[in-house]
Order: sequence, then C-alpha cells, then structure tokens
Amino acid sequence: MIPKPFSWDRNEARAGKFDGRFLIGVLTTSIYCLPSCPARQPKTENVKLFRSEAEAIAAGLRACKRCRPDLYYRGEDSDLQLFNGLIARIRRSPQDYADAGTLTRVCGVRSTKLGELFRTHAHMTPAAFLRRERIRRACDRLMDRNDRVIDIGLEAGFESESVFHRQFVAHTRMTPGAWRALKNSNVFFLHLPHSYRAQEVLAYHGRDPQSRCERVEENCIFKALELVEGAAVLEISLEGAGAWCRLHPQRPRCAQSMCFVHDSALRMLGLYNDVGGIEARMARNSDCASLFAMRRGLRLSLVPTGFDALCWAIIGQQINVPFAAALRREIVELAGEKIGDMCAHPSPQRVANIDIRSLTARRYSRSKAEYLTLAAGAVARKEPDLDALQNGSAITAEKSLRALRGVGRWTAGYQMLRTGFADAAPIGDAALAAALQRWQGLNERPDHDQVEEMMQVFAPYRALATAHLWASLKKEAA
Repeated sequence: MIPKPFSWDRNEARAGKFDGRFLIGVLTTSIYCLPSCPARQPKTENVKLFRSEAEAIAAGLRACKRCRPDLYYRGEDSDLQLFNGLIARIRRSPQDYADAGTLTRVCGVRSTKLGELFRTHAHMTPAAFLRRERIRRACDRLMDRNDRVIDIGLEAGFESESVFHRQFVAHTRMTPGAWRALKNSNVFFLHLPHSYRAQEVLAYHGRDPQSRCERVEENCIFKALELVEGAAVLEISLEGAGAWCRLHPQRPRCAQSMCFVHDSALRMLGLYNDVGGIEARMARNSDCASLFAMRRGLRLSLVPTGFDALCWAIIGQQINVPFAAALRREIVELAGEKIGDMCAHPSPQRVANIDIRSLTARRYSRSKAEYLTLAAGAVARKEPDLDALQNGSAITAEKSLRALRGVGRWTAGYQMLRTGFADAAPIGDAALAAALQRWQGLNERPDHDQVEEMMQVFAPYRALATAHLWASLKKEAA
C-alpha cells in the first residue's frame, strides 16, 4: 500500500495520467479501480491506494467491472476490444445502423460512453464515423457496379436521395456520378468549401522550393505519386470555388489508382478537416475565440501516405524544417521513382534497401539513418500496417508507432497529425510550445506535460488547433 501523504490530482487521474502507477481501493465496496475509472468518485476516507494489483487483491479487494483494471494489467483493453468489434460490424453492414442510437443498443453502453469511445479511438463522433463508412461503402459500389446511383445510396443506409447526395458531396467533394466517372478519366473536379483558404495550403506544399516530390507554381500544386501503373504527377489547380485535378501523363488508370489519387487530393487540400466543428466550439470559449477568429477556415494539409508522413517525422526529429527538407530530398533522390523532372516518394521497401553509409555521407546522423531504414523495413513487412492504423484506433496507432525504434511521443504525434487523426498533437514540438507561450503570455516556455495540459482545451480537435497555433507565430495576420 502507498503510505500517506501522497498527493495526486483527481482530474489528472481521470485523464489517465496515473494508470499503471497506482490503484484506488474503495473499502466500502471492496473493489479496486484504475485512477481513470469513470465511476463516481468515492469519499476520501473510504479510499486506500495500492502500488500493485497483487497488493489490492491481498487486501481482499476485487477488480472493478467498469474500468477493468485486471484487463489493463494483463495488457488487455476492454474499450479497445469493444471499439474494434463495433467498427468491424459497421464496416460489414453500415446500412444496419440507422443512427448512433442504434449503435448504443448494439454494444450495450450508454450514449455518453459510446461518444467517449469514438472520441478516444476514432477522433470523431459515432454519427460522423457511421456517415463516413456509409459513404465509403457507396464509393466502392459505384466503382464496382452499374446499379442506379439512388439504389446504391439506399443500400448503403441513406434514407433518401437528397441526403445521400448532400453527404456524399460533403465528404468526397464530388457528386456520386462524377465519382463513378473517375475510373474512365484522368481529370476530375473537387468542389471547395465556401471561403476556402488556399494560401496556407499552397505555402505548406511549397515549403521546400527544391523538392522534386512536390512543388507549387502560383495557384497550382504538383505532387509525384507512386501508382499501380508506375509514377505519375498529380496537378491540383485551385480556381475559386473548385480545384481541377489532372494526372500526367494522361493515360488509362485502374480504379484503384484513381481512388488513391482522389484521396490524396482531398488530404493535400485539407478537405477532411472538420473546420466548422472546432470554430463553433472555440467561438463559445472566450479564451480561445480570438485565436481562431483571425484565421477562420484554416485547414491542416495531410500527407497522401502514412509512410511519407512517418519519414517526415523521423527525419524532422530535433532539426529545423529547411534541414529536414534537405535530408528528405536525399532519400527521394536515392530511392524515388522518377517521372519527368519530378520524383515520387520512395516505397518502404526502397527506403529499407538504402545503404546507411549512403545516408551518413549525405549529412544524416547514423542514428537517424538507422531509425529511418529500420522503420521502413518494419512498414514494408506491415509491422505495423500503416494503412490499417489510419482507419483504426488512435490508441493502437500511437502504441504501434512508438514500438518502432527511434519513434517517440513527438514523432508518433506528428505522423498521426499529418495522416488525419483529428485529436493528435505533436507534444514536444518546439514551435507548438512557443505558440502556447505567446498565446498565454507566459514568462517561460511550457514543458511537455504543461503543453499536453494546455492543449486539452482544444480536444477533440487538437490537430487543427495545432495548425492555428503554428500559424499564430507568423507576423502577418492571416
């Protein structure tokens, strides 16, 4: 048992900060709980703290059935198991779930618990997740079948043609008919949201003027991509209310390649961001309103593939952006597939095959070269499978990424932020800490724990909040 006095904060405990460090024994009910247990807090006089599960059991206590400390200490997570089982069922038959209420009845939990489950693992609401999976099912059917558009929408679970059309356009930025036509075209048009801010998106993709992997010319972004048929260049021309997307060279592509190109364009343009959600929420918070009001409509550009983002994160550890960009150019030159004067980001296997001596000769430290090539080898073996991580639990994603040698808190957070986890933040990022210091008017730069605590106010939109904080460091008002 932990001797008194022992100081701990209940709010921090609820956030999971002390899980694994001690257990809470409730003497009146003879149970022991994780510090993060969501059950009503017992009175202080009825509580004893234990260092280990064995101590709690020896004191005659049994495991709480709500927070399941017994599963936690066996390395099992009941919430994760519940979430994984639920999303597998949704993906098999999204049409079987009319709304979030149906999901609560299926998994046998209250709506508040279901919301917490999806915020923690999917970084979105249950309704948003269900809507996304219905649209994905419809996208697959539109590519594979010649059925009427409305029949496909109804089969996917949409209640009417108008609802299907509206939600499909909101998610894919194309009509269902235009999406179906993708498999026979190298050109497509994306509808941009009202008051779309192009300047930050163009600046992000043009941050390395010497890059052969991507470049920006006026209102056009060019990105070299590795497709099933070989390397190609995606041109995205931002023109007012929309974006014209063209593949070069223009030749027949399979449906798989065109789906990937479309997804890449949405990611690069930040069109998966829930901008309205965070702006509405922050407008009600007097402390945060001004930070977001200055840059309404700001979007966070994502990276087309998880491996591209992981390479950026590993290469960028503890160095500035220009140097990171220079090191990234080296792996693109060494292993990328060339297409005209551009070059696609190399595959995991190609990076894994790079001789470490080739990298150290190009200003890589030996440790960074090893981290990069070892991670690439693991990803090539799907250990982890980055595509699966992007579509699963955020908890699993972070744990799997941090299991890679050389990948720590910042690296995993940055990779997740750039691959679409809406509540991910790169804790340990110097620019983020500097932005928080300026925003709060602090005398000293906050440390990692302080940054994490300060970012809690932006949950569950910490990725987009990070983009606003980074942008706030620039002198010009956006």
